[in-house]
Amino acid sequence: MRRALFDQDHETFREVLRDFLAKEVVSVYPEWVRESGTPREIFRALGALGVMGINMPVEHGGGGESDYLYNVVIQEEAIRAGVTIGSLRTQLDIILPYFRAYATEEQKGRWFPGISSGDLLTAIAMTEPDTGSDLAGVRTSAVRDGDHYVLNGAKTFISGGMLADLVIVLARTSTKEGDRRHGLTLLVVEAGMQGFERGRALDKIGLKTQDTVELSFSDVRVPVANRLGEESIAFSYLGHNLPQERLAIAVGAAASARTALEATIEYVIQRKIFGQRVSDFQNTKFELAAVATEVEAAESMVDRALAEFRNGELTPVDAAKTKLFCTEVQGRVVDRCLQLFGGYGYINDYRIAGLYADARVTRIYGGTSEVMKSIISKSLGL
Repeated sequence: MRRALFDQDHETFREVLRDFLAKEVVSVYPEWVRESGTPREIFRALGALGVMGINMPVEHGGGGESDYLYNVVIQEEAIRAGVTIGSLRTQLDIILPYFRAYATEEQKGRWFPGISSGDLLTAIAMTEPDTGSDLAGVRTSAVRDGDHYVLNGAKTFISGGMLADLVIVLARTSTKEGDRRHGLTLLVVEAGMQGFERGRALDKIGLKTQDTVELSFSDVRVPVANRLGEESIAFSYLGHNLPQERLAIAVGAAASARTALEATIEYVIQRKIFGQRVSDFQNTKFELAAVATEVEAAESMVDRALAEFRNGELTPVDAAKTKLFCTEVQGRVVDRCLQLFGGYGYINDYRIAGLYADARVTRIYGGTSEVMKSIISKSLGL
């Protein structure tokens, strides 16, 4: 089915990005995987290309583009090229919306030019060792002391935390009996602040070039001038960006499923077994016909959600439905495609192996499939 969302400007941007990835990333990507990280220089190169600041204000060096479809193109093309550019998607789709929505003019002047150029990288620290989806239960604390907050606590599973220059930290600054959501505040911790330590990089199944680390804060003095938004009401900020965050995951899931299908079609046409092409077996035809149908359904759901998001109409429930469906489809599709590769599908030299490893986390981060089902069931009055 024809996708009608993208216009010529989007396609021109797609061609520029595709060319950049082919020339600057694909050939060196195996080295990134071996070193389990993405070099900082690539973010500066993307900044020069206009990618890092595409949604940032023009007056601060950004592109001033409010159309989310450019973010979609970035994600689709990276997946199509078989690469993960560190925490790029996390920065563009999850972190920067907080900066754009809640930064003061003074903060914008301090941080936005560096973010737009790729010189300042960001991370967001919400999850704690004992707190995942229940963010109202965070234990990291920040006590006001004059013009500073004294921050103490630990965070884990922080994407991009190793390279981040600016880390948005969710901390509890006060308590209110009977209201666990009250008292949460966002503080921006900067690299080099005394007491801010980066722990070990976690050894993940997939997403090898996106560092995921543990962070600790021991009496870190964070200036009040680094508070993002108002004190004690940050829980409401978290809900504001969840539809975009979950939609972004769904976009990547659908793109991953499409890439797996295309890679598998190419493989089964070339591969021969028992004297004939794998594509000639009826089982192969039926499997890929079913896979193609699921991919089409996921893309259609994503496109509908994107249209609603652009119109400001995407609800948290519909975002949850989209993430749930697309990530579950991704898991099924990539698994069925890998099966058609046989033993070669288990070898990292083949793209399908990376797609398989990377797919598993999409049903966990941004809210697990079980959390999505809970949100959807509540909307049904259950």
